[in-house]
Amino acid sequence: MKPQHWLYIFLAVVVSYFAGMFISNEVLLFIFKPLLVISLLGYFISSTIQVPSTLKKWIIGALLFSIAGDTLLMFANYNELFFILGLVAFLIAHIFYIVCFHTIRTKESIAGKWYVAIIVAVYYFLIMNFLLPHLGGLKYPVIVYGLVISFMLLVAMHLYDLKDNLTARYLLTGAILFVVSDSVLAINKFYQPYAWGGWAIMITYTLAQWLLVKGCVRIVNIRTVQ
Repeated sequence: MKPQHWLYIFLAVVVSYFAGMFISNEVLLFIFKPLLVISLLGYFISSTIQVPSTLKKWIIGALLFSIAGDTLLMFANYNELFFILGLVAFLIAHIFYIVCFHTIRTKESIAGKWYVAIIVAVYYFLIMNFLLPHLGGLKYPVIVYGLVISFMLLVAMHLYDLKDNLTARYLLTGAILFVVSDSVLAINKFYQPYAWGGWAIMITYTLAQWLLVKGCVRIVNIRTVQ
């Protein structure tokens, strides 16, 4: 299937999923939520199928574990174990993204910046300080998850120095939106549920994955990393 066909599928899935949210139809949500990233995975594979690259396995791994995380979190309201398993799946997805971004950074010889680490550390301290009193028995899993996604953001922020500015913006914006989505999810779950919370979580998450995949397609196809 051609990349543009996968894009049409992705757009159809996005519309269907958010229509399900609008009318509060759980059947539509259960059907279309996993398909959000599945369609992006199809788009990535079809867009890079002719290009040999060491990055592809990391990106595909990140998307596969994101699909697993999406699927597991759909059952989180029935049993907290599914929330923990979903958290683990997304943690692994972020590790795959970290390896991918670090590989790009190494090949491009992008130097580290101390102020970037400070920005990320401040975010992590503030969100954890806010959430800790409300985490209960999930304190340590959330602390670890927060560290991993913060490190993903840290590595992605260094990629802003890529020669291809559009790719850099895709990857950095996607990483930031992923952090925003997870932060809203944590606040909504552990502090106070908001009526708009589900919309904020899924809009930022969908945009994050789309931008990350778009950036990864570009980085693979311009053969920055072989």
